[in-house]
Amino acid sequence: MSSLAPAFSPPWQDRQGAFSPLKVAVLAALFLPGLWLAAQAAQGALGGRPIMEAIHTTGLWAVRILWLSLLVTPLRQLFRWPRIMLVRRMVGLGALAYALLHLVLYAAELKWDLPKLASEIVLRIYLTIGFVALLGLAVLGVTSTDGWVRRLGGRRWQALHRVVYALAALAVVHFALQSKIDVTEAVLMAGLLLWLLGYRLLAPKGGAPGLGRLALLALGAALGTALVEAGWYAVATGVPPLPVLQANLDIDFGLRPALWVGVAGAGALALRALFRLRERLAPPRPARRGA
Repeated sequence: MSSLAPAFSPPWQDRQGAFSPLKVAVLAALFLPGLWLAAQAAQGALGGRPIMEAIHTTGLWAVRILWLSLLVTPLRQLFRWPRIMLVRRMVGLGALAYALLHLVLYAAELKWDLPKLASEIVLRIYLTIGFVALLGLAVLGVTSTDGWVRRLGGRRWQALHRVVYALAALAVVHFALQSKIDVTEAVLMAGLLLWLLGYRLLAPKGGAPGLGRLALLALGAALGTALVEAGWYAVATGVPPLPVLQANLDIDFGLRPALWVGVAGAGALALRALFRLRERLAPPRPARRGA
């Protein structure tokens, strides 16, 4: 006879009801950007338009945390860390919380004029894209519970939650459009998304890609990032793409997004190689008695 799981469990407990230091650490980390922003606001350190600065900051952290939620599966597979799955839902909900705060702050910037807010969302394409992404994240957040998994069934639930990849792409477009001239950070996030999506294409079902595939992924994501940046400037500003591509090889003014993506991909490759080496050098486990 099986017992029903409780409808609600505290965020510091695992599925067995035991205290989880990992969940506590992640929950605390999710609050840090908001607490830092509140402290900056209290000190008057957000510039001449503090609400607008807060809007940009919360939007940036919504994207960053959403990317971290997409990183959970690679971490589990690359480093055989199944317990990291305990925090995937929490991290995804954290991204939704910052995205909702992003919208609330924009409403505050408009003096809580909700009809104007609605018209802005309808008439400005980058706001429309961002709002669609937010609605999608809200749907995924509501249906992230075990109860919804049972209602929809595993396959339909997984199919629904794969929409997060399209929502992440919309978030990048929204980010780039509102950034206007300097899209460096938006391009960086686009490149990291290329790595995250490429990982899922290259990884065998339930396992991690080999070192060769990870090396190709690092190179491909870096090249893809450079092409995204060059294409964006060509379309948005008319800058010829070749000088933008060549700028990725000139580090006198700092690393371009493509190089940062390449460094991140190479770092993942190196850590995976070290992990595999450690596994090979580890002493064999003693056989269980009674087998």
